[in-house]
Amino acid sequence: MPIQEKNYWLDTVSIPAGDPARPLPESVDVAVVGAGFTGLATALTLAKCGVRVAVLEAETFGWGGSSRNGGMVLTGMKLPVPTLISRYGRELVRRMYAASLASIDCVERIVREEKIDCDFSRCGHLEVACKQAHFDGYAESAALIEREFNHVLRIVPKSELQSEIGSSIYYGGMVDETSAGVNPARYVANLAAAAQRAGAALFDHTRVLNVAREASNVAQKFRVRTSKGTLTAREVVLAGGGYTTAATPALQKKIIPIGSYIIATEVLPADLARELSPKNRMIYDSKHFLYYYRLTPDRRMLFGGRAAFFPDDDNTVRHSAEILRRGMIEVYPQLRGTKVEYVWGGTLDFTFDVMPHSGRIDDMHYAVGYAGHGVAAATHFGVQLAGVICGKPSENPFEGIPFRNAPVGLRSGHTWALPLAGAYYKVLDWLT
Repeated sequence: MPIQEKNYWLDTVSIPAGDPARPLPESVDVAVVGAGFTGLATALTLAKCGVRVAVLEAETFGWGGSSRNGGMVLTGMKLPVPTLISRYGRELVRRMYAASLASIDCVERIVREEKIDCDFSRCGHLEVACKQAHFDGYAESAALIEREFNHVLRIVPKSELQSEIGSSIYYGGMVDETSAGVNPARYVANLAAAAQRAGAALFDHTRVLNVAREASNVAQKFRVRTSKGTLTAREVVLAGGGYTTAATPALQKKIIPIGSYIIATEVLPADLARELSPKNRMIYDSKHFLYYYRLTPDRRMLFGGRAAFFPDDDNTVRHSAEILRRGMIEVYPQLRGTKVEYVWGGTLDFTFDVMPHSGRIDDMHYAVGYAGHGVAAATHFGVQLAGVICGKPSENPFEGIPFRNAPVGLRSGHTWALPLAGAYYKVLDWLT
């Protein structure tokens, strides 16, 4: 089978579609912009509370990063814990870390309650050390996390690493048994179906062109202009992630869209798959410019990374396939003769401080900045946003932390500096 420039996950599911004949409602309680994990989790939760909600998606449901990622449902955050503590203080970081653990439970609960068939499995994740210095830091990191957050990680020395991974290039590893794996396309497709069952109105191929506050003596309203007409809403949730557009310029200025790319091999023999990943972990390495990889439920090796920092297009996807295949063979020489059957890319929503953020901007609700941890975090943030809209106090520790605009050359719509950012991280990996 020749390599296909398409998302493997989408070959495993039929994405539900909106009714093209259904007109937009004149008004709703809440308009949600974007039908990925954040938007659909928000809509599902709101609809179950009896709120009139419309989800507006420019493409198909789950079209963006929500169906294109590696399906890793991970604990923790992108930045190291000591960096977080020095920046935000111990108490706030304790709450942040607890939220990252709760986000896994949140996904599991929704999968169970909505009876979603998406291969959700608490298989744990494995971080592998690319240098001895990286491994030397694992023990201190694990001790800090156990002491501060009462969460246990297991250190795996190089001499025992074959029990976790069929590669000899690493210096050791660290396992977190709490993390999970999922088929993200099945998960997001079934989130959309669940939101529809609960009463949410979902509109695909409905691009939001402008959101403006409408003057009213009675209550706040927003006028949302789309490619299929205009509606008014009491509240607006911005859930476009890395695909946030100039329709909401204040939020767009804060987002750095970074391309992430994945290849998937042909189906592997069962014994080879067990050799590569004996415990079927979600695996990623310790570099800044990292690789992440896992077995799919049908025994393909899925191998991804920041092969190019540009948001995805045909050229970067093809170039990334070559880079990722070389990286995969470096990790797993056993796969030198294995065919790569799929390659695709997606856009991650980084922020300048590499932190997730949630709150209000121009009186609209938002949640962004998952930086590769979005399967769990986006779901959890969406549920929490719905709770706030329904009058519950916010329990999100990421709400209200400083949120700077991205530099002009990195922000969405002005990405000429992204290759420089990629070069910076490569140099940082070489230095550290």
